[in-house]
Amino acid sequence: MQEVAIVDLSSRRLSDHDVALTHHVEEFLQVLRRLKLVFGGHECPLMRPTLRHAMPKIDVNQVAEILKRNKVDPALLRQVVEEMNLLADAAAQADDEKPPAVKKQFVILVSDPEDRFPKNDFAGWILQIPENESVATTQERIFKAAYDFNASKKGRLLPVKTIGEAMESIPAKHFKEADVWVKTKTPVLVLTTNNEIPKDSDSTKSARRHRLE
Repeated sequence: MQEVAIVDLSSRRLSDHDVALTHHVEEFLQVLRRLKLVFGGHECPLMRPTLRHAMPKIDVNQVAEILKRNKVDPALLRQVVEEMNLLADAAAQADDEKPPAVKKQFVILVSDPEDRFPKNDFAGWILQIPENESVATTQERIFKAAYDFNASKKGRLLPVKTIGEAMESIPAKHFKEADVWVKTKTPVLVLTTNNEIPKDSDSTKSARRHRLE
């Protein structure tokens, strides 16, 4: 009976999200082609691109088990596992170095080249209505959603009395029935602009100060 290759991986276990890549090891690729397994991101001319994009990713431990079951030469198995571990470590380090995702907020920028907009701070909501409808119908749609909500079981217990309460509390289905979609449940600040791009950064700072005064 032919001896099965055994590699001790107990000291190096990857987490579920770690994925390894491999170099062009012919015997290893033959096993993968026979089993129809492909490593994500592996640019190998011997393997069809359709498989590379369609097949799922697998981790180092799974690869080692596949190779052992297929009686791959122990020296080759050890080499492949070592290479995959090195590449997985590099990928994990690259992920750790990524900056945290930026938290975003909405803001409404109003074009006011004639300086007609009041200087006080204003806030508003971002909404959508059907393209072929008049924007003048927006409030009526909100009122309809509020009436429908207040007539419901939950609305009778906690009726909404203001636009702000309606935006924050009414479920989306009531707004949808009125053909209005709320993009910001809480109000966002409104800024004005003279619609011009300053020629230098100093002008930008001056314009910003002017708007804030």
